[in-house]
Amino acid sequence: MPTAAAASIFPRLTRMDGYYGSYVPVLAIIVVGAVLVTAMFLGNRLLRPSRPSPEKQLTYESGVDPVGTGWAQIHLRYYVFAYLYVVFAVDAVFLFPWATVYAGLGWVTVGEMGVFIGIIAVGLVYAWRKGVLAWT
Repeated sequence: MPTAAAASIFPRLTRMDGYYGSYVPVLAIIVVGAVLVTAMFLGNRLLRPSRPSPEKQLTYESGVDPVGTGWAQIHLRYYVFAYLYVVFAVDAVFLFPWATVYAGLGWVTVGEMGVFIGIIAVGLVYAWRKGVLAWT
């Protein structure tokens, strides 16, 4: 319960049934979350050991020490394969749930899914004709 003095100074902020009152729980969760994250980071900084050394400052990649420069050329084909994988992964994400509830969807939805798969197939045929799918 707010006091009479607070209610007279902030009449809109002390009422919880108004438009802005519905945001009070959201604000409370954000504040509590920020306090917890700050406390965790501070606790981590205070409790962890810190003994820097030159070996710890080296770049480490899969157990192999770095040799030479960090620059290397990568063929564009690998990016195209990654892009095609993403396209077909998205296709699978839409296709599998549709197939599980196929019985109740009707023929219009079957046609829409046919158009969707057709567009994906046209893209695959285009990539194949351009020679993008060849490894050599």
